[in-house]
Amino acid sequence: MEAQARGLLETEPLQGRDEDAIASADSPSLLSEEEKEELKAELVQLEDEITTLRQVLSAKERHLVEIKQKLGMNLMNELKQNFSRGWHDVQTTTAYKKTHETLSHAGQKATAAFSNVGTAISKKFGDMSYSIRHSISMPAMRRK
Repeated sequence: MEAQARGLLETEPLQGRDEDAIASADSPSLLSEEEKEELKAELVQLEDEITTLRQVLSAKERHLVEIKQKLGMNLMNELKQNFSRGWHDVQTTTAYKKTHETLSHAGQKATAAFSNVGTAISKKFGDMSYSIRHSISMPAMRRK
């Protein structure tokens, strides 16, 4: 009986030997009347057990929903928790830490480079401004 019950829970596809067993069971003329009656009784019992298991599962699922409602858990909260947990898991991976460190370092370098470019541009504008002011203040030198 245990082997039969375990067989109900298996989710793997049929193997060659299983297909042979099914093919031989497909020919009812090879079974005696007694074997047919035993199989019919077993079939009824299995169908009853499946029905009972479905009812138990349904009751457990309803109970689960009730408990979640009492705890104030809903789908949105669960999604938020799952997302937060997933994001935390990602952040703790070595790959994420290395990437974060590399990008942070690259960002610092880029900031320094932009700062240097900005300083150079400011200096050039300052030089141009001085040059323009200087040439405006000495109009006589320009006329010569």
